[in-house]
Amino acid sequence: MNKKNYIAIANKSALIQIKEMKKIKKVFNKSFIKAIDLILNCKGKIILAGIGKSGLIARKISATFSSVGIPSFFCHPSEALHGDMGQIEKKDILIIISYSGNTIELTNMLKYANRYRIKIIGIASKHDSTLIKSSDIKLILPKVKEADITGMVPTSSTTLTLLLGDSIATTVINQKKFSKEKFKVFHPGGNIGRSLLLAKDIMVKGKSMPVIDYKKKFFEALKVMNKKKLGIIVVIKKKFIRGVITDGDLRRDLKNYNKMNSLEKIMTINPFVVNENMPASKALAIMNEKKITSLLVVSDNHLKKNSKILKGIIHIHTLLKNGIK
Repeated sequence: MNKKNYIAIANKSALIQIKEMKKIKKVFNKSFIKAIDLILNCKGKIILAGIGKSGLIARKISATFSSVGIPSFFCHPSEALHGDMGQIEKKDILIIISYSGNTIELTNMLKYANRYRIKIIGIASKHDSTLIKSSDIKLILPKVKEADITGMVPTSSTTLTLLLGDSIATTVINQKKFSKEKFKVFHPGGNIGRSLLLAKDIMVKGKSMPVIDYKKKFFEALKVMNKKKLGIIVVIKKKFIRGVITDGDLRRDLKNYNKMNSLEKIMTINPFVVNENMPASKALAIMNEKKITSLLVVSDNHLKKNSKILKGIIHIHTLLKNGIK
Protein backbone atom coordinates (compact mmCIF):
# COMPACT_ATOMS: atom_id res chain seq x y z
CA MET A 1 0.00 0.00 0.00
CA ASN A 2 1.18 3.49 -0.84
CA LYS A 3 2.04 5.21 2.44
CA LYS A 4 0.22 8.33 1.28
CA ASN A 5 -2.97 6.28 1.60
CA TYR A 6 -2.45 6.17 5.37
CA ILE A 7 -3.33 9.84 5.62
CA ALA A 8 -6.30 9.47 3.29
CA ILE A 9 -7.70 6.64 5.39
CA ALA A 10 -7.15 8.56 8.63
CA ASN A 11 -8.80 11.65 7.15
CA LYS A 12 -11.80 9.61 6.06
CA SER A 13 -12.17 8.09 9.50
CA ALA A 14 -11.85 11.46 11.22
CA LEU A 15 -14.37 13.13 8.90
CA ILE A 16 -16.90 10.36 9.51
CA GLN A 17 -16.63 10.87 13.27
CA ILE A 18 -16.78 14.65 13.00
CA LYS A 19 -19.97 14.35 10.95
CA GLU A 20 -21.52 11.82 13.33
CA MET A 21 -20.72 13.94 16.41
CA LYS A 22 -23.22 16.54 15.22
CA LYS A 23 -25.95 14.08 16.20
CA ILE A 24 -25.16 14.82 19.86
CA LYS A 25 -27.72 17.64 19.68
CA LYS A 26 -30.47 15.02 19.67
CA VAL A 27 -29.54 14.09 23.26
CA PHE A 28 -29.81 17.65 24.54
CA ASN A 29 -33.47 17.40 25.48
CA LYS A 30 -35.72 17.33 28.56
CA SER A 31 -34.08 14.11 29.77
CA PHE A 32 -30.67 15.79 29.61
CA ILE A 33 -32.00 18.67 31.72
CA LYS A 34 -33.39 16.20 34.27
CA ALA A 35 -30.01 14.44 34.42
CA ILE A 36 -28.19 17.70 35.13
CA ASP A 37 -30.69 18.67 37.84
CA LEU A 38 -30.34 15.25 39.46
CA ILE A 39 -26.54 15.48 39.54
CA LEU A 40 -26.57 19.06 40.85
CA ASN A 41 -28.83 18.02 43.72
CA CYS A 42 -26.95 14.82 44.53
CA LYS A 43 -26.05 14.51 48.23
CA GLY A 44 -23.78 11.54 47.68
CA LYS A 45 -21.41 10.30 44.99
CA ILE A 46 -21.67 10.07 41.21
CA ILE A 47 -20.91 6.44 40.38
CA LEU A 48 -20.15 5.42 36.80
CA ALA A 49 -20.47 1.89 35.45
CA GLY A 50 -20.05 0.13 32.13
CA ILE A 51 -18.54 -2.92 30.43
CA GLY A 52 -15.87 -3.06 27.72
CA LYS A 53 -15.40 0.13 25.70
CA SER A 54 -18.32 1.73 27.54
CA GLY A 55 -16.53 0.96 30.79
CA LEU A 56 -13.43 2.79 29.60
CA ILE A 57 -15.55 5.82 28.68
CA ALA A 58 -17.27 5.63 32.08
CA ARG A 59 -13.89 5.65 33.85
CA LYS A 60 -12.88 8.81 32.03
CA ILE A 61 -16.14 10.61 32.83
CA SER A 62 -15.81 9.64 36.49
CA ALA A 63 -12.24 10.96 36.50
CA THR A 64 -13.47 14.26 35.09
CA PHE A 65 -16.05 14.63 37.86
CA SER A 66 -13.43 13.86 40.52
CA SER A 67 -10.97 16.33 39.00
CA VAL A 68 -13.41 19.19 39.59
CA GLY A 69 -14.25 18.24 43.16
CA ILE A 70 -17.41 16.18 42.54
CA PRO A 71 -17.04 12.87 44.46
CA SER A 72 -17.09 10.10 41.89
CA PHE A 73 -15.68 6.66 41.17
CA PHE A 74 -16.01 3.86 38.63
CA CYS A 75 -17.66 0.63 39.75
CA HIS A 76 -17.07 -2.40 37.54
CA PRO A 77 -20.38 -4.30 37.20
CA SER A 78 -18.66 -7.69 37.45
CA GLU A 79 -16.72 -6.71 40.58
CA ALA A 80 -19.92 -5.29 42.03
CA LEU A 81 -21.28 -8.85 42.22
CA HIS A 82 -18.50 -9.72 44.65
CA GLY A 83 -18.94 -7.05 47.29
CA ASP A 84 -18.54 -3.70 45.53
CA MET A 85 -22.30 -3.10 45.65
CA GLY A 86 -21.68 -2.07 49.26
CA GLN A 87 -20.05 1.13 47.98
CA ILE A 88 -23.33 2.29 46.47
CA GLU A 89 -25.68 4.16 48.82
CA LYS A 90 -29.21 5.41 48.40
CA LYS A 91 -28.06 9.04 48.25
CA ASP A 92 -25.72 8.24 45.32
CA ILE A 93 -26.46 8.43 41.61
CA LEU A 94 -25.57 5.69 39.15
CA ILE A 95 -24.66 6.65 35.59
CA ILE A 96 -24.60 3.42 33.62
CA ILE A 97 -23.33 3.31 30.04
CA SER A 98 -23.97 0.59 27.47
CA TYR A 99 -24.33 1.35 23.78
CA SER A 100 -26.65 -1.62 23.23
CA GLY A 101 -28.22 -1.30 26.66
CA ASN A 102 -28.53 -5.08 26.92
CA THR A 103 -25.15 -6.01 28.40
CA ILE A 104 -25.86 -9.03 30.61
CA GLU A 105 -23.26 -8.08 33.25
CA LEU A 106 -25.32 -5.00 34.12
CA THR A 107 -28.43 -6.96 35.11
CA ASN A 108 -27.62 -7.52 38.78
CA MET A 109 -26.42 -3.93 39.28
CA LEU A 110 -29.69 -2.67 37.80
CA LYS A 111 -31.74 -4.98 40.05
CA TYR A 112 -29.81 -3.83 43.12
CA ALA A 113 -30.25 -0.14 42.29
CA ASN A 114 -33.97 -0.54 41.54
CA ARG A 115 -34.53 -2.55 44.73
CA TYR A 116 -32.92 0.10 46.95
CA ARG A 117 -34.32 2.99 44.92
CA ILE A 118 -30.93 4.32 43.86
CA LYS A 119 -31.38 6.77 41.01
CA ILE A 120 -30.07 5.63 37.63
CA ILE A 121 -29.15 7.72 34.62
CA GLY A 122 -29.02 5.24 31.75
CA ILE A 123 -27.08 5.97 28.56
CA ALA A 124 -27.79 3.62 25.64
CA SER A 125 -28.83 3.65 22.00
CA LYS A 126 -31.91 1.41 22.20
CA HIS A 127 -35.21 2.66 23.63
CA ASP A 128 -36.40 -0.84 24.49
CA SER A 129 -33.13 -2.04 26.09
CA THR A 130 -32.90 -3.44 29.61
CA LEU A 131 -30.80 -0.48 30.76
CA ILE A 132 -33.19 2.17 29.48
CA LYS A 133 -36.22 0.37 30.91
CA SER A 134 -34.53 0.19 34.33
CA SER A 135 -33.36 3.81 34.38
CA ASP A 136 -35.01 6.78 36.08
CA ILE A 137 -33.59 9.16 33.49
CA LYS A 138 -33.07 7.86 29.98
CA LEU A 139 -30.47 9.39 27.67
CA ILE A 140 -30.83 7.81 24.23
CA LEU A 141 -27.75 7.90 22.02
CA PRO A 142 -28.50 8.35 18.30
CA LYS A 143 -27.33 5.60 15.97
CA VAL A 144 -24.07 6.55 14.30
CA LYS A 145 -21.88 5.24 11.51
CA GLU A 146 -18.69 3.65 12.81
CA ALA A 147 -15.52 5.01 11.22
CA ASP A 148 -13.69 1.76 10.37
CA ILE A 149 -13.72 -0.21 7.11
CA THR A 150 -16.22 -2.77 8.42
CA GLY A 151 -18.50 -0.24 10.07
CA MET A 152 -18.53 -2.44 13.18
CA VAL A 153 -15.59 -1.39 15.38
CA PRO A 154 -16.66 1.00 18.20
CA THR A 155 -15.27 4.33 17.02
CA SER A 156 -17.93 6.95 16.36
CA SER A 157 -20.17 5.39 19.01
CA THR A 158 -17.54 5.57 21.75
CA THR A 159 -16.52 9.09 20.73
CA LEU A 160 -20.17 10.19 20.88
CA THR A 161 -20.58 8.64 24.32
CA LEU A 162 -17.48 10.42 25.60
CA LEU A 163 -18.74 13.68 24.11
CA LEU A 164 -22.04 13.25 25.96
CA GLY A 165 -20.22 12.51 29.21
CA ASP A 166 -18.02 15.57 28.83
CA SER A 167 -21.06 17.69 27.98
CA ILE A 168 -22.77 16.53 31.19
CA ALA A 169 -19.64 17.27 33.25
CA THR A 170 -19.02 20.72 31.74
CA THR A 171 -22.67 21.71 32.20
CA VAL A 172 -22.56 20.67 35.85
CA ILE A 173 -19.31 22.49 36.64
CA ASN A 174 -20.62 25.59 34.88
CA GLN A 175 -23.66 25.60 37.14
CA LYS A 176 -21.43 25.10 40.18
CA LYS A 177 -19.45 28.24 39.23
CA PHE A 178 -16.23 26.27 38.95
CA SER A 179 -13.12 28.40 38.42
CA LYS A 180 -9.40 28.19 37.74
CA GLU A 181 -8.81 28.81 41.43
CA LYS A 182 -10.85 25.74 42.37
CA PHE A 183 -9.30 23.67 39.59
CA LYS A 184 -5.87 24.46 40.96
CA VAL A 185 -6.83 23.01 44.35
CA PHE A 186 -7.48 19.60 42.78
CA HIS A 187 -4.43 19.75 40.47
CA PRO A 188 -1.51 20.88 42.64
CA GLY A 189 1.02 18.88 40.64
CA GLY A 190 1.92 18.46 37.00
CA ASN A 191 1.99 20.95 34.17
CA ILE A 192 -1.63 22.01 34.68
CA GLY A 193 -1.07 22.81 38.34
CA ARG A 194 2.08 24.78 37.63
CA SER A 195 0.44 26.74 34.82
CA LEU A 196 -2.32 27.84 37.20
CA LEU A 197 -0.04 29.13 39.95
CA LEU A 198 -0.49 32.82 40.71
CA ALA A 199 1.89 35.36 42.19
CA LYS A 200 0.17 35.08 45.58
CA ASP A 201 0.70 31.31 45.63
CA ILE A 202 4.48 31.45 45.53
CA MET A 203 5.43 34.84 46.94
CA VAL A 204 7.44 35.34 50.13
CA LYS A 205 5.21 37.08 52.67
CA GLY A 206 4.83 38.11 56.29
CA LYS A 207 7.91 38.08 58.49
CA SER A 208 9.95 36.43 55.73
CA MET A 209 9.92 39.64 53.71
CA PRO A 210 13.02 41.86 53.91
CA VAL A 211 11.46 45.21 54.76
CA ILE A 212 12.83 48.27 56.50
CA ASP A 213 11.45 51.65 57.53
CA TYR A 214 12.65 54.57 55.39
CA LYS A 215 14.06 56.30 58.49
CA LYS A 216 16.52 53.51 59.17
CA LYS A 217 20.20 53.80 58.26
CA PHE A 218 22.67 52.02 56.01
CA PHE A 219 24.11 49.63 58.61
CA GLU A 220 20.58 48.46 59.57
CA ALA A 221 19.82 47.74 55.94
CA LEU A 222 22.94 45.56 55.77
CA LYS A 223 21.67 43.50 58.69
CA VAL A 224 18.28 42.93 57.03
CA MET A 225 19.91 42.02 53.70
CA ASN A 226 22.16 39.45 55.35
CA LYS A 227 19.35 37.96 57.44
CA LYS A 228 16.64 37.58 54.79
CA LYS A 229 18.93 36.51 51.94
CA LEU A 230 16.68 37.58 49.05
CA GLY A 231 19.12 40.07 47.57
CA ILE A 232 16.63 42.88 47.99
CA ILE A 233 15.15 45.13 50.70
CA VAL A 234 11.83 46.95 50.42
CA VAL A 235 11.83 50.39 51.99
CA ILE A 236 8.51 51.15 53.68
CA LYS A 237 6.94 54.46 54.71
CA LYS A 238 3.78 54.18 56.81
CA LYS A 239 3.04 50.66 55.43
CA PHE A 240 3.42 51.86 51.83
CA ILE A 241 6.21 50.95 49.43
CA ARG A 242 8.70 53.79 49.20
CA GLY A 243 11.48 52.13 47.25
CA VAL A 244 13.80 49.12 46.93
CA ILE A 245 17.45 48.53 47.62
CA THR A 246 19.28 45.67 45.97
CA ASP A 247 22.36 43.85 47.17
CA GLY A 248 24.22 45.60 44.35
CA ASP A 249 23.08 49.02 45.58
CA LEU A 250 24.56 48.33 49.01
CA ARG A 251 27.81 47.00 47.59
CA ARG A 252 28.25 50.02 45.33
CA ASP A 253 27.70 52.37 48.28
CA LEU A 254 30.30 50.64 50.45
CA LYS A 255 33.05 52.85 49.05
CA ASN A 256 31.16 55.83 50.48
CA TYR A 257 30.24 53.86 53.57
CA ASN A 258 28.87 55.77 56.51
CA LYS A 259 26.79 53.78 58.92
CA MET A 260 24.48 56.77 59.29
CA ASN A 261 23.84 57.16 55.53
CA SER A 262 20.20 57.69 54.60
CA LEU A 263 18.54 54.87 52.65
CA GLU A 264 16.70 57.31 50.39
CA LYS A 265 20.01 58.24 48.76
CA ILE A 266 20.61 54.72 47.43
CA MET A 267 17.15 53.24 46.94
CA THR A 268 15.16 53.06 43.71
CA ILE A 269 11.98 55.08 44.15
CA ASN A 270 8.59 53.76 42.91
CA PRO A 271 9.80 50.28 41.96
CA PHE A 272 7.95 48.07 39.48
CA VAL A 273 5.15 46.01 41.10
CA VAL A 274 2.76 43.27 39.96
CA ASN A 275 -0.68 42.27 41.22
CA GLU A 276 -1.21 39.20 43.39
CA ASN A 277 -3.41 37.46 40.81
CA MET A 278 -0.87 37.61 38.02
CA PRO A 279 0.06 34.14 36.64
CA ALA A 280 3.46 33.07 37.96
CA SER A 281 4.60 32.31 34.42
CA LYS A 282 3.94 35.92 33.43
CA ALA A 283 5.92 37.13 36.44
CA LEU A 284 8.90 35.10 35.21
CA ALA A 285 8.55 36.62 31.75
CA ILE A 286 8.64 40.11 33.27
CA MET A 287 11.78 39.25 35.24
CA ASN A 288 13.50 38.00 32.10
CA GLU A 289 12.46 41.08 30.16
CA LYS A 290 13.60 43.55 32.83
CA LYS A 291 16.64 41.45 33.84
CA ILE A 292 15.72 41.43 37.53
CA THR A 293 15.52 38.63 40.10
CA SER A 294 12.68 39.86 42.31
CA LEU A 295 9.23 41.41 41.94
CA LEU A 296 7.12 43.22 44.51
CA VAL A 297 3.53 42.02 44.82
CA VAL A 298 0.56 44.20 45.76
CA SER A 299 -3.21 43.68 45.75
CA ASP A 300 -5.23 44.45 42.62
CA ASN A 301 -6.80 47.47 44.33
CA HIS A 302 -3.47 48.97 45.36
CA LEU A 303 -1.99 48.44 41.91
CA LYS A 304 -4.27 51.17 40.59
CA LYS A 305 -3.18 53.66 43.23
CA ASN A 306 0.03 55.59 43.71
CA SER A 307 0.26 54.34 47.30
CA LYS A 308 0.93 50.61 47.31
CA ILE A 309 1.02 48.28 50.32
CA LEU A 310 3.45 45.38 49.99
CA LYS A 311 1.81 41.94 50.10
CA GLY A 312 4.73 39.79 49.07
CA ILE A 313 7.90 39.32 47.04
CA ILE A 314 8.47 36.87 44.20
CA HIS A 315 12.04 35.67 43.82
CA ILE A 316 13.26 33.91 40.69
CA HIS A 317 14.56 30.99 42.76
CA THR A 318 11.01 30.37 44.04
CA LEU A 319 9.68 30.37 40.49
CA LEU A 320 12.25 27.86 39.33
CA LYS A 321 11.71 25.70 42.41
CA ASN A 322 8.02 25.47 41.52
CA GLY A 323 8.82 24.41 37.97
CA ILE A 324 7.78 27.70 36.35
CA LYS A 325 9.73 28.06 33.11
